[in-house]
Amino acid sequence: MHFDLVDLKLFTHVAEASSLTRGAERAHLSLPAASTRIKNLEEQVGVKLLSRTSQGVTLTGPGETLLAHARRVLKQLEQLTGDLQEYSQGVKGHVRVFANTTAMSEFLPAVLRTYLINHPDVYVDIHERLSPDIVRAVQDGTIDIGIVAGNVRTEGLQVLPYRRDRLVLVTALSHPLSQASEMAFADTLDYDFIGPPDESAIFSFLKRASSDLQRTIRWRIQIGNFEAACRMIEANIGIGVLPEGTARRHAQTMSLKIVPLTDEWAVRKLQICIADRDALPLFARKLVDLLVADGIGRLE
Repeated sequence: MHFDLVDLKLFTHVAEASSLTRGAERAHLSLPAASTRIKNLEEQVGVKLLSRTSQGVTLTGPGETLLAHARRVLKQLEQLTGDLQEYSQGVKGHVRVFANTTAMSEFLPAVLRTYLINHPDVYVDIHERLSPDIVRAVQDGTIDIGIVAGNVRTEGLQVLPYRRDRLVLVTALSHPLSQASEMAFADTLDYDFIGPPDESAIFSFLKRASSDLQRTIRWRIQIGNFEAACRMIEANIGIGVLPEGTARRHAQTMSLKIVPLTDEWAVRKLQICIADRDALPLFARKLVDLLVADGIGRLE
């Protein structure tokens, strides 16, 4: 069975617009030409892909399946085009990575430094995301490597152990909560918080944790980096929940108290997720191997 890229692009446009006319316009085709292409596509696969109504078109079950695969194929082609352009500019490889907040701030900088010294011609594209979003990105081929935390479903992926991620409460030495030896997150929500910006993964994680308690976090200030957040906490403007490694590093130079959180979600194991290690380019497999080596013996 042969699929034409023009047909896949057209079908995607039609499905997203719920209209053959608007889909044809987006694909820069005449309506008769678009209609013929869709008809030929349906004949080729042997099933109806679109249901036509007076309001437009809707996808059939097979149409939904084709749309999912078409999006994946077109996305991969976009990535292929970008990667080949980078090769022409001297880049020899491109690795895409999504990671959670702690991995981004605490563990990956040292690993990436070692990797890039040994692979100067490889471009690493890395972004912070929530664990469920990371898993989906690995599953649909948007990224090569994901680092996730907690009990997230990873069906169909290869999963390797990495590190341990602990979130802790951080307060000023004079704050009332600084006297606690440990604390539940619920008991912190009557106080003002210093937090990360809305788009950060840890913001979304804490927002969900408070929502599960049917509470809201009282954000006093939201700021873009952990050092600035710790300085605000030190000044007793508010409290914060930070990765333990980050908190302990800044506590060496600031007057901060670190209070362990008793919630189960505060301690999580990080995992490396990939679709298929053997299918990765050699330079991407080497990054996976370096991450695995970095995590050996660090989960206890």
